[in-house]
Amino acid sequence: MKLKRNNAVGPQVRAKAPTSNKTLPALAVLSVIGGLQAATQTAAHLFGYQPQLGRNFQHLYAPWDVLTWWHHWGHLYPKEFELAANAGAMAAGLGLLGVVVSRMVRANSSQANEYLHGSARWADLPDIQQAGLLPRDRTALEVITGKEAAATPSTAVYVGGWMDKDGTFHYLRHSGPEHVLTYAPTRSGKGVGLVIPTLLSWSESAVITDLKGELWALTSGWRKKHAGNRVLRFEPATAEGGVQWNPLDEIRLATEAEVGDVQNLAQLIVDPDGKGLESHWAKTAFSLLVGVILHALYKAKNEGGNATLPSIDAMLSDPNRDIGELWMEMATYGHVNGVNHPAVGSAARDMMDRPDEEAGSVLSTAKSFLSLYRDPVVARNVSSSTFRIKDLMHHDDPVSLYIVTQPNDKARLRPLVRILVNMIVRLLADKMDFENGRPVAHYRHRLLGMLDEFPSLGKLEILQESLAFVAGYGIKFYLICQDLNQLKSRENGYGPDETITSNCHVQNAYPPNRVETAEHLSRLTGQTTVIKEQITTSGRRISAMLGQVSRTIQEVQRPLLTPDECLRMPGPKKDAAGGISEAGDMVVYVAGFPAIYGKQPLYFQDPVFAARAAVPPPKVSDTTSKVTTTQGGITL
Repeated sequence: MKLKRNNAVGPQVRAKAPTSNKTLPALAVLSVIGGLQAATQTAAHLFGYQPQLGRNFQHLYAPWDVLTWWHHWGHLYPKEFELAANAGAMAAGLGLLGVVVSRMVRANSSQANEYLHGSARWADLPDIQQAGLLPRDRTALEVITGKEAAATPSTAVYVGGWMDKDGTFHYLRHSGPEHVLTYAPTRSGKGVGLVIPTLLSWSESAVITDLKGELWALTSGWRKKHAGNRVLRFEPATAEGGVQWNPLDEIRLATEAEVGDVQNLAQLIVDPDGKGLESHWAKTAFSLLVGVILHALYKAKNEGGNATLPSIDAMLSDPNRDIGELWMEMATYGHVNGVNHPAVGSAARDMMDRPDEEAGSVLSTAKSFLSLYRDPVVARNVSSSTFRIKDLMHHDDPVSLYIVTQPNDKARLRPLVRILVNMIVRLLADKMDFENGRPVAHYRHRLLGMLDEFPSLGKLEILQESLAFVAGYGIKFYLICQDLNQLKSRENGYGPDETITSNCHVQNAYPPNRVETAEHLSRLTGQTTVIKEQITTSGRRISAMLGQVSRTIQEVQRPLLTPDECLRMPGPKKDAAGGISEAGDMVVYVAGFPAIYGKQPLYFQDPVFAARAAVPPPKVSDTTSKVTTTQGGITL
């Protein structure tokens, strides 16, 4: 007996894997039963359907009754039973002959294998439910109205929509700890379809990169009034109405982590684009800034005052003091219990040992990276702290931090935004304890990192590395980029060997503009098998009958979604003013499940979301603490 190989991959293929055919054996058994029935009815007819034959359902007897009759009367009526046996044998023989012919036809006929070249298919309702994007049970209101209600405050993010066979629209929501990556070109509707619905339903803490302040205007009112959040607006280039944050307040001074914290901060200052410290001047400026920042922190702690990035720039650029005096002060100052700090003294000694020309170049390089903080508005917003990063997950109330940068300030504020995002990841994912073999949460609120256009921040190595583990610390990232090229760019992105896509469990995409993105989405969708039938005819076309018709069935491989089809997915329809009037299509990928061909959601077409977005934003940002002048957790 030939054994069938166990080569079915995936639950959707295993569930439909071909099994042994039991039709022909069943037909053979029916043929034998039919022969007995023919023999019984023939015998009953020959005996005139007499009452002594037993049961009579309008002259219809059970197939096996002929055997009983033959046992009792076979020796008396051998001729009649011989005729009945011949009739039964003929009927059974015809049936078995049909079975043999069917078996021969089946053996000589080709059978298509629908999984020969691939088993990709679009997800249906059970797939989407198993993927966790759709609840298994609908509410009574949804059953009555036939519509799916908008989400109540929850910890789920919106990743798209899906239209079932009945035309009912369903929101697709992901509530697990895994991260989400979105590909959406500019003006494609990602804000009104994904970002705003998520922020109008996510009830826990959030960090939002907000270009132009649009998300603050549409979502902060509801988050403050109905979701119980403290809403913070950090807009470094605006003088009024926002919170203030001093990066140096996050340095854990007088602990074993102080040097590492300062080095991480200095790295971000001298590498504003995330390209790495490639030049000699950048590396020496980094070493210098580590020493100067530590010196300023300890001096403020010992003598009173507040160390800030603007004050460090002023220290290096003081026109009334020779720079050599600063190096001497750093080399002789008693930072810790009257003892000079080794990292500060080493930095000062390096500068004193350099030739004047080289030392001047190192100094000018370091000052060039601090030029942003000469803007008096920016300097004011980074000279004190009205919130701390730890507040995002450890405050009594959930905290929503909106990082607002206007388009004309986006480029120059990038270094400061990079510092803030970097410190959020480093400080909130710093330790984990275990109990009974399971991790123990040290946070009060989960944190959603809603980073729109995140590649524009440059390469944040900490973000790429942390995606693999920050979910265990209660941090979930929702990353949005324009296309795959922006993400894999060698100049401004994470390069061709990036691991962002590898660490995002859910990927969704609007119709792309770049063929590279379309090819990536096509590969994610997978290969499918198409059954192709080819008919060949011979003979004259005008004759009454063709000479021969040959039919061939062939399995053909093709992508379930070709790059061309991906580029031609219907996008959102827009009115004359450029506003979206009708949603377009999209695709959603969840690791381990068939791809979902979905529909873009639009928050303004949902009365619940429209009402939430209409809640006016607060005129003044909340705070989580008073204006402080602390260093390393020590109030000065």
